[in-house]
Amino acid sequence: MKLTLTAVTLGVADLARSRAFYEQGLGLAPSSAGNEGISFYQCGVMVLALYPRQELAEDACLPAERIGDPALFDGVTLACNCATRADVDQLMARAEAAGARIAKPAQEAVWGGYSGYFEDPDGHLWEAVHVPFFERGPEGNLILPQ
Repeated sequence: MKLTLTAVTLGVADLARSRAFYEQGLGLAPSSAGNEGISFYQCGVMVLALYPRQELAEDACLPAERIGDPALFDGVTLACNCATRADVDQLMARAEAAGARIAKPAQEAVWGGYSGYFEDPDGHLWEAVHVPFFERGPEGNLILPQ
């Protein structure tokens, strides 16, 4: 399985303010895949997601002492959207064998997918995720609904 960076999620302090900045200020069109708690934007072959910072840290199962400290959690996660749940498990195992710390073991997500988080040696968070309702392009990139 090839590691493909498909999405960057920014943990934001004020979702409405960030939406206005990216939509009105930078001209990004929100995808219908978003809802009141998260926004998705197609940025070429990449996807940008905006999600409340506290909820992002909690979703990644970060220890409480890291959540409020920007030096310990910068509010950014990188995602590799995998074709199958088995690919998620394989990526998580491969990362752990390479020395990653598993922040959140892969598991069923409340939103209908399958997801886990690991940290690289410098503490950068990666999400290994299978989203069954997102279309994938020929290079493994995500194609969001409009």
